[in-house]
Amino acid sequence: MSDAMDKAKGRLKEIAGKITGHERLEAEGRTDQTKARLRQKAKSVRHRAEGIVDSLKRDHRS
Repeated sequence: MSDAMDKAKGRLKEIAGKITGHERLEAEGRTDQTKARLRQKAKSVRHRAEGIVDSLKRDHRS
């Protein structure tokens, strides 16, 4: 499942938990959203690092 879908699913869980007064569901929703955001950031960092490595390899070959 994509990070955006996981984030949306987490938001829905959080809202459902708030509406029903189910604190555990609400907390689970917040946790799901946080995990999705962290995965997005990790992917971004990995892509940037790959770009830097590729750049350095090209510069080194010149």
